[in-house]
Amino acid sequence: MDFFRAAAIALPLVAGIAPQALASCGSAFCLINTNWDTHGAWSQPGLRLDLRYETINQTRLQEGRRRIAIGEVPRDHDEVQTVNRNWLASLDYTFNSDWGVNVSLPLVKRTHLHVENDEAAGTQTPESWKFSKLGDVRVLARYRLASFESADHKLGTVGLNFGLKLATGRTDMQNVEGERAERPLQPGSGTTDGLLGAYYARALPMRDLSWFAQGLLQVPLNSREGFKPGRRLALDAGLRYDATERVSLILQVNSLYKSRDSGINAEPEDSGGRSLHLSPGVSIAASKDVRIYGFLQAPLFQYVNGVQLVARRAAVLGVSTKF
Repeated sequence: MDFFRAAAIALPLVAGIAPQALASCGSAFCLINTNWDTHGAWSQPGLRLDLRYETINQTRLQEGRRRIAIGEVPRDHDEVQTVNRNWLASLDYTFNSDWGVNVSLPLVKRTHLHVENDEAAGTQTPESWKFSKLGDVRVLARYRLASFESADHKLGTVGLNFGLKLATGRTDMQNVEGERAERPLQPGSGTTDGLLGAYYARALPMRDLSWFAQGLLQVPLNSREGFKPGRRLALDAGLRYDATERVSLILQVNSLYKSRDSGINAEPEDSGGRSLHLSPGVSIAASKDVRIYGFLQAPLFQYVNGVQLVARRAAVLGVSTKF
């Protein structure tokens, strides 16, 4: 029964999603869930630090589900590419088998290029932005509603996630010409968002398997300077197989629905959409207290409203340690 009590504490590490994955100008974070017990998260109460690096090159221009050429659909500016190299640091504290909290802070390193179209003058002017800035802090608490053991020794856990995304990231980044970047491109959204979700996880110790499913709703509670990002609903599911004592093989399916942005400084016709991604990965125990993990993510389905940049693939590398 010690195993089951340990799992009951570890499995509630199902803790949500990363910010923005769909935007007209291509700001993005991976949808991969690295807070779940996919990495053999430590079961006892205490502090855990997770640091991950992700790379997302958004170079494919898409209308709906159709790939299009730059300039094929008339716009006042044509998106060309966005390169995202993000760092995400998370501190997770487990108080006991029922309660825990996760605080995450992203460092957004982003390069963006588009072409400004002046129909009156008949000119096209390339414009670019490049910055590395802190983004919006997210605080997410978790509460275990119940744990239950079946007759065949399978442990299930169900719980709630709730919290806030805070408006800590800058929204006024400019390029060298003094041109302000579009709002979805900025490191922060400028809004405080409410977070509410639920998760279910099950350990199958006799088969060296465990799996989870979760949903998280993110709703902006205000607007700022004529911009309000769309609501987001993320649904994730994952399976972990412990191939050896040190190596775990992981497979996740990550889906996202995002409604259109609103406000006078938004681009509602070119924002929002829905996507489904497949994310295989591996986790390796470097020591008793340290695990290293990596994921590749590929889209199975992508639909965007209007014209937006999307990525063909993404990659995540990370390390997780306890104190």
